[in-house]
Amino acid sequence: MKSYLKNYRQSPRKVRLVADTVRGKKVDAALRDLSFISKRATHPLAKLIMSAVANAKANNGVSEDNLFVKEIQVNKGIVLKRIMPRARGTAARINKRSSHVSVVLEERQAKAKK
Repeated sequence: MKSYLKNYRQSPRKVRLVADTVRGKKVDAALRDLSFISKRATHPLAKLIMSAVANAKANNGVSEDNLFVKEIQVNKGIVLKRIMPRARGTAARINKRSSHVSVVLEERQAKAKK
């Protein structure tokens, strides 16, 4: 029950701020929390979690109610290297960073009542 987002054009440091808020939460709580965070990475991460839920339903036949975000990783992607002209004919480098995000969902078993 995995899903990947590759080459997302935002720096991993900024995406990790959002990813850390949903780690370990139930899927519905994670999506609800993402809707209230005002960061650019919230929409792609919400789509990624919904994609992982769809994978879980289609491939494993798991109910959405029992799923939680077991693992969410934000890793460094490719870096586009650009230059900006500076004084006296020199140039400064601009790194346009990207991220690879992976989500792993797992089914949490309901506790048996005694």
